[in-house]
Amino acid sequence: MTALALLLGLVMMLHAEIPDWRWNLGSLAETFLPWLGLLIPVLLAGALRRRSLAALAALLLPAVVWLNLFGGMLSDKSRPGGFLTVASENVNAGNPDPAGSARDLAASGADVLALVELTPQAAGRYERGLAKAYPYHTLQGTVGLWSKLPLSDTQPIDIMDYGPLAETMPADQKMASDRALRTTVATDHGPLTVYVAHPGSVRVNPAAGFWTASRDIGVRALGRAIAADPSKRVVLLGDLNGTMDDRAFAGLAAQVHSAQEMAGDGFGFTWPASFPVVRIDQILVRGVEPVSSWVLSANGSDHRAVEARISW
Repeated sequence: MTALALLLGLVMMLHAEIPDWRWNLGSLAETFLPWLGLLIPVLLAGALRRRSLAALAALLLPAVVWLNLFGGMLSDKSRPGGFLTVASENVNAGNPDPAGSARDLAASGADVLALVELTPQAAGRYERGLAKAYPYHTLQGTVGLWSKLPLSDTQPIDIMDYGPLAETMPADQKMASDRALRTTVATDHGPLTVYVAHPGSVRVNPAAGFWTASRDIGVRALGRAIAADPSKRVVLLGDLNGTMDDRAFAGLAAQVHSAQEMAGDGFGFTWPASFPVVRIDQILVRGVEPVSSWVLSANGSDHRAVEARISW
């Protein structure tokens, strides 16, 4: 029991040193890192049952490490204020009721709404369902942005340039390039640059382990695009298919910060919608101040929508 407690503490404390190898074990561990805290009460119960003082003392290590990593997520950091509300949802290509999801999203009160995983068949239903609440919108492939405020300078962003990997990757693992856009929202307080993105999916299987090649390519491309963007105020919305704790997001995390971590209450998990265990749907910001951040109720998609109120 003592050894298990120490091992748990070391895994959490040294998670960045876990090698990826070909199984991407490091990324997989970091994706679910907060959940390792559930092992602490399990080990505590075992230590109490065995009346092991050594095990109880050893449990201080994982408890302190977990609180240092995630204790700040347990408090409500929201506050009143803000003048612009942004939201994002992966609406699910297989959503059985796009019209119903559109109604729920329109009722959220968001000024700017990003949707990803739009299919050609469903896109028109979202356009019709959101037209009354959002007079401005743009679609680029499978991603779109709806806004109560004018949009300009919209352009697609290619985040799926596989380079040399293209020759060796199976066709069913390659993602289309139309999965991101950049646009400018005109507000009364000045322009806001908004990115909407949906990097490639991840896969878990016995042959490849935690397969993240497409996602990692997209996330790196987003990081480079935002780093080169001269805009003072940037918001990135979308399903990034990963958590901000994952080492693959280090380059992007150096450019933008999580609205949930800055102004949310709790971890803000978003997937799967029926019982969320990870936050892979993000609102990331640079040059703006989130004042509150939250997750919306399930609305027919397999993801839950995220929303935040910001100011600058």
